[in-house]
Amino acid sequence: MSLRPLRPGDRVALAAPSGAIDPARLDLGIDIVRSWGLDPVVLPHLRDTHPTLPHLAGVDAHRAADLQSAWLDPDIAAVLCVRGGFGAHRMVDLLDWDAMRAVLPKPLVGFSDITVLHEAVAQRLGAPTLYGPMPGTTVFSTDPATAEHLRRTLFEPATTTVLTGPDATPLVPGRAHGVLMGGCASLLAADRGTPGARPSFAGGLLILEDINEQPYQLDRILTQLRRSGALDGLAGVVLGSWDGCGPLDGVRAVMLDHFGDLGIPVLWELGFGHCPSSITVPLGVPATLDADAGTLTLDAPVLSAPTGA
Repeated sequence: MSLRPLRPGDRVALAAPSGAIDPARLDLGIDIVRSWGLDPVVLPHLRDTHPTLPHLAGVDAHRAADLQSAWLDPDIAAVLCVRGGFGAHRMVDLLDWDAMRAVLPKPLVGFSDITVLHEAVAQRLGAPTLYGPMPGTTVFSTDPATAEHLRRTLFEPATTTVLTGPDATPLVPGRAHGVLMGGCASLLAADRGTPGARPSFAGGLLILEDINEQPYQLDRILTQLRRSGALDGLAGVVLGSWDGCGPLDGVRAVMLDHFGDLGIPVLWELGFGHCPSSITVPLGVPATLDADAGTLTLDAPVLSAPTGA
């Protein structure tokens, strides 16, 4: 299933399916989106705060309604989630997936808590998504390279088919081919056993990153994923950033302990996730992992439909 690249003049929806936003930070992000020639659409409940749970961007039903209305609107070309935090798990089952399946898919962008929506779209709609930076986050407005990589992925996807980073090195050498899956490790673990959850990542290239999870907590997260069968049959693993996760040597030791005996390549620090400068990684598309070269190469651009579609 392909998605068309964006073009100047497209209307893109800004949604807050998870945490409450910082208005000033969001305004900076909106200015960047507008500078790309896009028309950012502020959804009705974007700036809401839950009446009793201030960490949430409004009540669950309103956050779901905003996202669903944007997905169903044929005049909206993409949905940009503005931040993570927590909340997507609370609203994902309120979405009318039958109605969303009946319309043409569009790019969904976000990371961190948005992992929940990436998984749901993959399982329920079979559409690719973009694990990328969000307009309401600091990195989007402070690191030009981060925003630019997302812009090129959306507008010029043929220029972002080979992904790498300055710190990308093999944790376990080798090459593998598979469909890109995954996201934030703690959110993937929290998804296990929920309605519509993916049975396993078998045959996939699993991307993983997280923030503020110490090595022992990452050990617990990966143990849960492994015991549940989620890691059975993996083709390869692509690791991102681990900001606030303690000594990186400890994080590497945990990753080697869980993946080193699987006989698959593991790439360390491709440069996505919660880091000072991040790239956008497509999900739901086939790619080749070359851990030795430190690259992830898409079979084809993630957005590839004719511009007139």
